[in-house]
Amino acid sequence: VQLQASGGGLVQAGGSLRLSCAASERIPSTYIMGWFRQAPGKEREFVVGVRWTSGITYYSDSVKDRFAILRDNVKNTMYLQMNSLKPEDTARYYCAADISRAEVVSTNPREYEYWGQGTLVTVSS
Repeated sequence: VQLQASGGGLVQAGGSLRLSCAASERIPSTYIMGWFRQAPGKEREFVVGVRWTSGITYYSDSVKDRFAILRDNVKNTMYLQMNSLKPEDTARYYCAADISRAEVVSTNPREYEYWGQGTLVTVSS
C-alpha cells in the first residue's frame, strides 16, 4: 500500500490543522495505522495510532486531548485533527501502516512497514 500525507502548513500557536493520509487501496482491517512526527535533530516520535478494524486508538501524552485521529473507510483515508497547536508541535508528520496483524498499537516506528512521505507542520509563537 502507498500512503500520501498532506495538509501541513504554517499556523500560529493555538490554531488548528487537519492532516490527511490517503492510501492507494483499501486499508485492510488487520492494519494498525499511525501518525509519527520528527523535528529537526530529533528522533521520530509516535503521535497516535489506531486499529483500523475497531477504531481503538492510542495517543502519546504530549498530544492527548488536543489531537484526534479520524478514519474514512470509503475514501481509504486517515486524518489527524490537530487543535491547540504549540510551537513544540513543529515537525514533519508522517503516516504509517503496521501490517503485521498486531493486536496492540506500537509506538516503535520500526514496527511500521509502510510510510508516507511526510508533511511539514510549523507552529509559530
